[in-house]
Amino acid sequence: MRQDYLWNEWHPVCIANEVEDAPKQVFVLGERVVVFRNEEGVHAFKDLCIHRGAALSLGKVKDGNIVCPYHAWEYNSHGDCTKIPALPCGKAIPSKAKATVYHCQEQYGLIWVCLGDEPAPMIPYLDYSREGYRTVICGPYDVNANAPRIIENFLDVSHLMFVHVGMLGDEDHAEVDNYTVSFEDNRFITSRIPVYQPNPDGRSKGGYTDYVYEILNPTTARFTKTSKESEDELTILVCVNQEDHEKTKAFMLLTRNYDLDQPDASFVEFQDLIFAQDLDIVESQKPELLPLDLQAEMHLKSDALTIAYRRWLQELGVENGTIARIDEKRNNRKKVLH
Repeated sequence: MRQDYLWNEWHPVCIANEVEDAPKQVFVLGERVVVFRNEEGVHAFKDLCIHRGAALSLGKVKDGNIVCPYHAWEYNSHGDCTKIPALPCGKAIPSKAKATVYHCQEQYGLIWVCLGDEPAPMIPYLDYSREGYRTVICGPYDVNANAPRIIENFLDVSHLMFVHVGMLGDEDHAEVDNYTVSFEDNRFITSRIPVYQPNPDGRSKGGYTDYVYEILNPTTARFTKTSKESEDELTILVCVNQEDHEKTKAFMLLTRNYDLDQPDASFVEFQDLIFAQDLDIVESQKPELLPLDLQAEMHLKSDALTIAYRRWLQELGVENGTIARIDEKRNNRKKVLH
C-alpha cells in the first residue's frame, strides 16, 4: 500500500463532526490511525502508544493532550510525551517517548489524513462555497473492494441504463455518444455526454442531461450534470479512503443549485439508494484487482474514460490495479519479528 504516489496524498477518514471530545480510530492504507481534536484543531497519530503498544484511540483527550488508556502517558499535539505517571518525580521523560504524527486537516466538512512526509496539495477544483449552491455530505459507504473499482464504477456512464434503470437511465436509451477525454490542469476531463434520465435526482423530473466527468487523482473523481431544459446543475464528488486490502470507505459531496429551500435528507436518501444499487456489482467484480492490461477485458468507445483511468494508474506505477501492498508489508513485519 505504501506507494509513493498515494502515500503523500490526502485521504478522507471521517466526517468532521464525528471528531469531538473523544479520540476516533480510523484506517488509512493499512495503517491504524487515531484522530483527535483540541483547541489547536484536529490531529492524527499512529494509533499506538510507544510504551506498550496500546491503542491511543481507546484513551481520552485531557487538557489538549491525548492520554493512553493503559498507563496514562500523555502526548501533546506534536507527539511529544509530556507526562508519565509512573516516572519518579524529577526523572526526565525519555527523548524517544514520542508518538508518530501524521498530517491532518479539516476541509469540506471532512477530516483528511496524509501519512507521507511531503503532502500533496489538498485536492484542487473544490469550490463548494459558491453563492446559490448548497453542498451535503453523503456516506461514508463501506465497500469490500479496492478503491480503483469504486472510482471506475463512478466513471462508467454506460451502466446507468441498467443498474439504475428508471432513475439514472433507461434501457431504451442505452447508446452512449462518442466523447473525448483530455488531460488538462493535472486532471482528466471529458466532453459533454448526453444521457436520458427518467428520475436523475429523486424529483421525478425526467429528460436529457449532460454529464462531464473528471478524474482528480487515483482515488477522487467528480461529475457535473446539467439539465437541457433548465439551469439545474448537480455535482457529485467521490473520494475513497483505502482502509485495507478490499476494504474502503467512500465519501460523496453533492452540490446543487436548485431546491435550496428543501431539506437535504431527501437528496441523501436518493444517493444512498443509488450507491446501494452499485454496491453488489462492485463487490462482485473479478479480479478484485483492477486489470490494467487492456487486453485482459473487452472495451468499447464508451469505455474511453475508464481506459484513460487504467492507463493513468499504470503510468503512476500502480501494480495490478490496486493501491495495496499490505501483504508485502505484513510479511516484512513478520520477518522482523522472527
